[in-house]
Amino acid sequence: MISINDLDFHFGSRTLYDGANLHIKPKDKIGLIGLNGQGKSTLLRILVGEYKPDGGSISMGKEVTLGFLNQDLLSYDSHEPILIVAMQAFGEALALQKQIDETLLEFETNYTDDLVDKLADLQERFEALGGYTMQARTEEILEGLGFTTEELQKPLKLFSGGWRMRVMLAKILLQQPSLLLLDEPTNHLDLPSIKWIENYLAGYEGAVIIVSHDREFLDRTTNTTVEVTGGKLVPYAGNYSYYMVEKEERNEIQKGAFENQQAAIRQAERFIERFKAKASKAKQAQSRQKALDKMDRIEDVAPEAAKVNFSFRFSVQPGRHILRMEHVTKKYDEKTIFRDTNVHIERGDKIALIGANGKGKSTLMRLVAGTEAPTAGNHQLGHNVIMAFYAQHQLESLRIENEILQEMIEAGSKRNEMELRTVLGSFLFTGDQVFKKIKVLSGGEKSRVALAKTLISEANFLLLDEPTNHLDMQSVNILIQALDQFEGTFIVISHDRFFVENVATKIWYIEDFQLKEYPGTYAEYEQWQEDREKEAKKAGLPSPSAPKPLPKEEKKADAAPAKTPSPDQKKALRELAEVEKKIDEREKELAQYEAQLADPQIYQNAAQLKDATLKFEQVKKELAQLNDRWEMLAEM
Repeated sequence: MISINDLDFHFGSRTLYDGANLHIKPKDKIGLIGLNGQGKSTLLRILVGEYKPDGGSISMGKEVTLGFLNQDLLSYDSHEPILIVAMQAFGEALALQKQIDETLLEFETNYTDDLVDKLADLQERFEALGGYTMQARTEEILEGLGFTTEELQKPLKLFSGGWRMRVMLAKILLQQPSLLLLDEPTNHLDLPSIKWIENYLAGYEGAVIIVSHDREFLDRTTNTTVEVTGGKLVPYAGNYSYYMVEKEERNEIQKGAFENQQAAIRQAERFIERFKAKASKAKQAQSRQKALDKMDRIEDVAPEAAKVNFSFRFSVQPGRHILRMEHVTKKYDEKTIFRDTNVHIERGDKIALIGANGKGKSTLMRLVAGTEAPTAGNHQLGHNVIMAFYAQHQLESLRIENEILQEMIEAGSKRNEMELRTVLGSFLFTGDQVFKKIKVLSGGEKSRVALAKTLISEANFLLLDEPTNHLDMQSVNILIQALDQFEGTFIVISHDRFFVENVATKIWYIEDFQLKEYPGTYAEYEQWQEDREKEAKKAGLPSPSAPKPLPKEEKKADAAPAKTPSPDQKKALRELAEVEKKIDEREKELAQYEAQLADPQIYQNAAQLKDATLKFEQVKKELAQLNDRWEMLAEM
């Protein structure tokens, strides 16, 4: 289907690919993995022709069609309803539909046999292209990705970046290309949508390449793993779990071969050193030296993933009861988020809050943190509880002119520089990297800095809202180790099932406008939910997780005139308007730089090209951050 042969690719002086090879067959489901910065997303862009290789070749059959989902699509905008945007996937069918409508209109004044034949031909082709089912298929995919039926008629412009990405994913899936290229497809999906896309990909007839840091997702959607490492593409004939076992076995074999070769080299070097000056043995010594010079050296196995080697400190131990919230109700105008719900957290609880977006997870975190007040009910923090709250928008609070180490020093943990460098080493910042300025870091690197600051805060109660976003697998593993060593209490919101399974001993979920708890691991919770669904189906009852209507008195109360927004709500609305304005400005800037980079003349001036490229990347990062902020504010 596609053959990559001896691929070379460089970014400036940095080599990403050096003689890399890969063959992609029809129906391959490939997980493309590797550390951040190794070139995973770059490979996808090379395949679609956005980047040109410096050497080697890529051969592709003429019948091969590509569909590419990437983070750049976050900035796509339209005033059209999302249903129409997604249906643009059926370009040929929509063009035929227009011709059919025009032909039917012509019938009113010119009814001829030729026109009848033309209409029949158009309708036959329209049916062959699936034109009569394209709207139903589009609605099915959009609703599978989390949109309600009512939302399908809303303009794309009204949705945040994450929801726009779902629309673009739906459009690409509807095109049914022979090769799907998905770059971090789960970044903006909640758990129900992730499960839906897993089921969809399981039955997908084409080939798929997925770049993802979600191990569970890769395990359920791929049958081949390709690791990007050392400028090569190394294939493994199984999913991510298979890769982990096979990689360890290969490392053991390589380690043994390396050690044996090193022993042989040392023996040869001793012989050469001993006999090179002796006339009777000089010829043999020279022969062994030549053999050593020609030897293909086996590389040692790369060191194991970084491990957490710092300890948490509490300035005080909290009491048994960390937090109580009783009979809490939360509304935004006429919309009820929680009704008469209770929260009880005890010392040592390790809680994961899961569920679909829009159910109120982030709202609950703000209620627990006390940064937002309930409409009704009580909030009581326990004795000696010190809280730290991590959320994506806190990346904005990092001082961009600070170096990483300075940012950690100013966090006020009272740790000395050596201790802080040890902490940063656990988060993959080693050597002189600690002196990099915050402003030059990627989104994932900033997330690691913000997480490191949170974990050295001496808090005994952590609130972590989507801490694994923008983290690669190695960084997620570090966070798992850190939380495993943490002796305090924490709540995490995450859609990364591997992460949740490895850190949480209690599962919180929101159902019927109330917080509910399952006292076990995520795997146990999943099995329990499956059993509930089966029992309800067998009894002919609706799904237990399906939303139930509010009681009549609640509806009557909701029907009352809207209250004046609180100061917090007013502040959020003002910020929302400011963020929307900044998004419009950044999108215009991005379009300008895209136009510059599309002009062949710019490639004649290296300085101008570098300046435009750097500004383009900076604006793109800022736009992604603004879209994330817009999404958070829109939920409030």
